[in-house]
Amino acid sequence: QVQLVESGGGVVQPGGSLSLSCVASGSIFSINVMGWYRQAPGKERELVATITTRGITTYVDSVKGRFTISRDNAKNTVYLQMDSLKPEDTAVYYCNADIIGVNYVVITYWGKGTLVTVSS
Repeated sequence: QVQLVESGGGVVQPGGSLSLSCVASGSIFSINVMGWYRQAPGKERELVATITTRGITTYVDSVKGRFTISRDNAKNTVYLQMDSLKPEDTAVYYCNADIIGVNYVVITYWGKGTLVTVSS
């Protein structure tokens, strides 16, 4: 079985920073794309950022220049550094990964989410 576990959420003032981490564990052969999504109250879940195994990144326009996604392939971990946070960044942040299991089947996994609240 495979698990994704996020950490690093919390409460921060506007303009502040937070760093999220997500570790994948279990029967993993390799991991393709990893990413972060978020869901604000009353809104649909949206893609925030993705990163490939080779480090190619994409970002939703609203976080470009403020958020940085990175990963450590040796640790099966993806990070999200969030700077210049705004109240509209308040959401539950979910980790996502396309994981190739030891049976060579690719499955998309989700973490349970971590809450980020930006408020003065």
